[in-house]
Amino acid sequence: MKIGVLALQGAFREHIQMIRACGTDAVEVRLPVHCDDIDGLVIPGGESTTISKLIVEYDMLDAIGACASSGKPIFGTCAGAILLADRMDGKKQAFLNLIDIDVTRNAYGRQIQSRESDVTLAFSPATPFHAVFIRAPIITAVGPAVTKLSSYNNTVILARQDNILVSTFHPELTGDTRIHQYFLTMAGEGSC
Repeated sequence: MKIGVLALQGAFREHIQMIRACGTDAVEVRLPVHCDDIDGLVIPGGESTTISKLIVEYDMLDAIGACASSGKPIFGTCAGAILLADRMDGKKQAFLNLIDIDVTRNAYGRQIQSRESDVTLAFSPATPFHAVFIRAPIITAVGPAVTKLSSYNNTVILARQDNILVSTFHPELTGDTRIHQYFLTMAGEGSC
C-alpha cells in the first residue's frame, strides 16, 4: 500500500513521517499523475487559501475528485478539512465538497489562541488522544451520513463520511499514530 500526501504547502512532511511510522509507504503528491498509483491521499494542514490556489494552479482539483470517486480514502487535517468541506459559514463552497460538513475557519482565534487538549477517539476510547489545535477550524454542522469520531467542548473535531476523514486538529504533530492507523485501515477497505 502507498499513501500520497499533498505536498504543495503545509505539514506534509510530518504526515509522511507518521504514515511511515505505521509501516506504510508514503510519497509526496504535487502533480495529478502522482495520484495514479496511490491507495489514499492526505491533504495536510497549512493555509487553506494558499493550498486551494495551489491545487488549482497545479491542476489537482480533478485528480483529487477522481481519487474520492474511485473510493480511495482522503484524509484532511485542519486546512485540509476546510478544503474537503461542503460548506463554509453556512454557504456552499465551490471547491471539493467531499464531506457533508459546515466549517468556520480560525474559529478559536489567532495563533496565540492555539491549544492542546486530551480527547477521546470513538475507535480507540481507552487512552486519550492529545489533540493539537493551531488556528483550527470548527465544524459547525454535520450531515446525517457523517460519523462523529471525536469531540472537544461539544464540537465535532474528527469525522468520517464514507471514504473521507477530516480532523480540525493536527494528529501529525503528536507521536500518537492511532488516527493515521485508522486512515490506513480505511485505505485497506477501499477498492483501490
